[in-house]
Amino acid sequence: MKNKLLIIGASGHGKVAADIALNMKRWHSIAFLDDDETLYSSMGIPIIGKSSDAKTYINYYDIFVGIGNNIIREKLQEELEALGASIPILIHPSAVIGEQVVLESGTVVMAGAIINCCTKIEKGCIINTGSTIDHDNYIEKYVHISPGAHLAGTVKVGKGSWLGIGSVVSNNVSITGKCKVGAGAVVVNNLNNTGTYVGVPAKIQLNEDRLK
Repeated sequence: MKNKLLIIGASGHGKVAADIALNMKRWHSIAFLDDDETLYSSMGIPIIGKSSDAKTYINYYDIFVGIGNNIIREKLQEELEALGASIPILIHPSAVIGEQVVLESGTVVMAGAIINCCTKIEKGCIINTGSTIDHDNYIEKYVHISPGAHLAGTVKVGKGSWLGIGSVVSNNVSITGKCKVGAGAVVVNNLNNTGTYVGVPAKIQLNEDRLK
């Protein structure tokens, strides 16, 4: 770990990541990269270049991808890892992390989140504000668990899926990769097909292409 942190993305998710990093008090200095040329700082933290400049800072900074979009976050983090970047894990001091929990690089655990024992969360995940993940969960790479979402025990969430705000997943449920679970949806059965699921209980949302 280096003593300086560089966050890619200076709005929304990136600002929350910076706030967590400040609360962790592990880095002597923090800076942003952002592609909006009209911005020069965010939260009083300087923006020192564009996202494409990240490779020039690899030897001097830990680099965190503060982008909420799962696909973009994956692309940037994978590129940085291939170049040998040091990518930290961010954990807000108010989060509760149980025994034998595994967190991988580029994952952020936000304020008030709870992750119970024997859960594995792979790289590049977002465990958002006030969400809860119970025992023996397996969260694959680049998943976003939104604020206030709740996962019961022994849940598996596939790579690149997104669980909306306030959604609930019952125990022993598996969600395949690249799914979207809508706000407030309740998942009680396995979601085996990629798609958008809404409602109580959650059902796949049909679109015009599916109806043809």
